[in-house]
Amino acid sequence: MRLAHCSDLHLLSLEGARALDFASKRWIGGMNLLTNRGRHYHTEAFEDMVADLNASGVDHLLCTGDVTNLALEQEFRFARARFDQLSLGPAGATVLPGNHDAYVDAGRAHFASVFADYCTTDADWAWTDGDPSPWPLVRVRAGVAIIGLSTSHQTPWFTAYGRAGVRQLDRLAAALADPRLRGLCRVVAIHHPPAGRRAESVIRGFRDRERFAAILAEHGAELVVHGHEHRDLREILPTPSGTVDVLGVPSGTYEAGRPDKTARYRIFEIEDGKVISHHLRVWHRDRRIFDRDDREPAARAASA
Repeated sequence: MRLAHCSDLHLLSLEGARALDFASKRWIGGMNLLTNRGRHYHTEAFEDMVADLNASGVDHLLCTGDVTNLALEQEFRFARARFDQLSLGPAGATVLPGNHDAYVDAGRAHFASVFADYCTTDADWAWTDGDPSPWPLVRVRAGVAIIGLSTSHQTPWFTAYGRAGVRQLDRLAAALADPRLRGLCRVVAIHHPPAGRRAESVIRGFRDRERFAAILAEHGAELVVHGHEHRDLREILPTPSGTVDVLGVPSGTYEAGRPDKTARYRIFEIEDGKVISHHLRVWHRDRRIFDRDDREPAARAASA
């Protein structure tokens, strides 16, 4: 199984946007677009990533959020059209929402509607506890169990923290403990970093990090992936059998003359229920291609 992970695409489309759409927290993002973000996040990078994924024989793509900038409905449709160029199709790609996808409450509804078949849990994993929320999703693919949380909510101005909530974390614990996942590589996917100093940030961190860590310490997992910080990050969390890697990935579309932050995505090689290696692929804007980041040797996961 070859699993690709990307995040923080910030695919921008203002087509049809009205001034009234910015009478909310969106005005902050709008100003950021005018002064910075709009110049540095490139739709063509994701288009090149899709071409690379289609050519590379990856089995599944996992995107951990921020597919949009301002959570406008037309942005979600613009992003969806680009995801639909993946030969894997919705069954072969899992997409989670990020904080930018929940800039306003309506964004969560737009995401749920436009990306419905990219974030639908497997039929035999539908939750039956009476809570209508579908999160976390559970999708089992070729020996890999993807458990995807939503940590994204509208937050006060100038904040971007995440939280999962008691019910969602209870479900996470139940999924990780479920005997149906025994022997599979359990990949927990989340937008906000759940470990390390960035998770502790009052402004940008993960409010449920302690309960999250306690669940992994009790039930384990083989891999945790996240986005949000636009950096190649590694932390570890304890599990019953040792530790698990918690890996963040840079933005999949960023390019502003900073080689350490240029658009990347990661490919994991998974075998017999374990991550055996992983590496990054980096965008070359001049050649419109992604190829292996030679500065990073293939790494073995802590759970391997």
